[in-house]
Order: sequence, then C-alpha cells, then structure tokens
Amino acid sequence: MRDSYRSITLIVLDSVGIGGAPDAAEYGDSGADTLGHLSEYKKFKIPNLVSLGLGNIREFMNIPSVPNPLGFYGKMQEKSRGKGSTEGHWEIAGCLTEEPFVLFPNGFPDDLIKQFSKLIGREVLGNIAASGTEIINQLGDEHYKTGKPIVYTSADSVFQIAASEELIPIETLYKWCEQAREMLTGDWNIVRVIARPFVKQGKKYIRTTNRRDFSVLPPSTTILESLKDANLEVISIGKIKDLFAGIGLTASYMTKNNDEGMAKTIEHTTKIKQGLVFSNLVDFDMVFGHRNDPDGYIKALEVFDRELTGLTNIMKEDQLLIITADHGCDPLFKGWDHTREMVPLIVYSPAFRSGGELGLRETFADVAATLAENFKVNNPGEGKSFLSALI
Repeated sequence: MRDSYRSITLIVLDSVGIGGAPDAAEYGDSGADTLGHLSEYKKFKIPNLVSLGLGNIREFMNIPSVPNPLGFYGKMQEKSRGKGSTEGHWEIAGCLTEEPFVLFPNGFPDDLIKQFSKLIGREVLGNIAASGTEIINQLGDEHYKTGKPIVYTSADSVFQIAASEELIPIETLYKWCEQAREMLTGDWNIVRVIARPFVKQGKKYIRTTNRRDFSVLPPSTTILESLKDANLEVISIGKIKDLFAGIGLTASYMTKNNDEGMAKTIEHTTKIKQGLVFSNLVDFDMVFGHRNDPDGYIKALEVFDRELTGLTNIMKEDQLLIITADHGCDPLFKGWDHTREMVPLIVYSPAFRSGGELGLRETFADVAATLAENFKVNNPGEGKSFLSALI
C-alpha cells in the first residue's frame, strides 16, 4: 500500500443512491432506494463493481457481497440541506450548503416571470413543476406556433428553459439562461438555471444532448481551488464545470453521454501527470432516473461496469479511483425527481493487495478531506480523510 497517490480519478455516478438517508422523511422520500429497488426489479450483471465491494456495502437482492473485495467500500450521508446535484457535488468537494436554496413547487412568482419575459423580449409557457420530457410534449406544439420558451421547475432549486433547436438558436437559449442567472438573486436565489434544448421527431419532442447548467458560485472554497492553487491539475469531465461555475479547474471537457464521459475519463487518467480527474456521468439521472426508466437505468449500469475495466486496466499503482454518487433518483419510487439517499463509496488502486470496509461516512466532504491529505493541500471543509484506512 502507498501513503499517497500521484493522481486520483473521482467518478460521480449521478443519482445512484443506495437507500434512504436518515432524514429522508423530511424530503418526502421515505422508502426511496435507487440501487436497492433496481436490484429487486430484475437481475443484472455488474461483476466489476461487485468485485470492488459494492455488494458488501449493504445487503442487496441481486448484488452479492464477496469475501475478498478488491476495493475499499462504504457509504456516505449528506450533511447539506437539499438533494440536488449542486449540493451533492459541492459537499463532495468540501463545501456544505447549510441554508437550503429556494424552491418553487407551485411555479415561479408572477413578478419573476414578468422580469424574465421582459429580459428576453417574449412571453413564456408553462411555469409549473414538471417532468422535462412530459412538459415539452405537452407544450411543444404551442411552442412551435408561438416561439415562446417553456419555463418549468422541479423539486430541486432549478429554473429550466426549454426551447426547440430548430426554432431558437442554441446560443440564444444559452444567452437567455445567462440573463436568468443574473436576475435570480436574493429571494429568487435559485441554484441552477438549465438550458433544455429539444427537437421534434415525428409526433414527439425529444431533448438533445446540448443541455447546459448555469450555477451560482460555491459559497466557500472547495478542494478544487486548493488543488489548483498548489499547481496541480484539476480536470473536469461532463457537467462538473457547470456545477462549479468553472471555479478551481485547469481544464474541462463537456460530454454528450456516459460513454463519452468514460472515454474521456480513461483518456485523462492516462494523460494526467499529477492531480485530479473529476467526472460526472449524468445519464443515470437525466435519461433514466427522471424518466422512470428502470430498464434503461439497469442497462446503463451494466455498460458502465464493462467500461470500468478499461479504466482499471490502464491505472498505475500510484493512481487512485474513487466512485460515489451525489443523491438518488429512484425510477421505481413515486414521482420523477431526486431522492434523499445515502450514496456508495468505492475506492480502488492497483497498489491494493486487498480491500476493506470504510464504514459510514458522516458527510460527503470526507472525499475532499482525503484529496487534501493525499495532495498535502488545505482541507476546505469539515470532512475526515479515509486515506490512512487504505492500508
């Protein structure tokens, strides 16, 4: 075993929760269990995750434990208020959200909508909490007739703007999002503005891969800034750049889907000299969780598991892999939104001779603390490092 690693690859499996957090009831999520319900729904094969210890974290119906896992395993609970991707990722990076972001479960106030409409020079459709795939099919025809963008929210603190790429240039949609981001402060302090472009296919409307998130700045320093200030590489893959508003990164690469995300993760894990590769695989959440598609979710897990071999095979003994999640999005639970859940923690290096248990981590910020200890930089949060346990 090593006492430090030249590089760390951190992969967030967006929404792959492993059962209700202690405070799930406060969020209306009692009984949510993303991976647990999927394992009960049908058998599927994720042998690489199993070998690393995923089934050792807790009992699953069709995800077995193994006597000698290759990785270290545990689970983490969230301290931040909320259950969104932003709060989850910020906490992983050592920045806790102590005050929840504002929510608008019944739609946005008239004053807000009027100000936004004035900014973009046209009225809007929608203004409700809705599933993104459903609302574009409900209002898509009217959108095409009027050119009015579709504005909606969810159980998270988000202001989402949907518009057809065939009708509204994508750069115009991004500009509208930037204008919304600037106005959403104070009582309207919404954490993310999300561009949701779509196109018409036959009689249906389908979202494209040109989504972009426009986030508020983290309220305090993150581990990303500590690493960058120490002249280490901080490479983001997927929507990480959007979630952190570009802060603390030395390079970033947007992706269209999980496959591209894994390809770029493998590429930059191979290339990196010293520092962090930080990846988000959003399809689990965006494509399958929110759309209540357990079969698609399971297939995506199986594909990730196969692609994981390509990553572990190229890793050197001075490299570490951390796999976790940011929240749940149980496709077999009521509704279609994020769920307040515990998340898995799996850690692997070719240097390991055996794995072991990391137990329950009281905050996602333990990941940031581990990065800080490994790279000998300032720990920005209150997490506790598990680096010494990897022996």
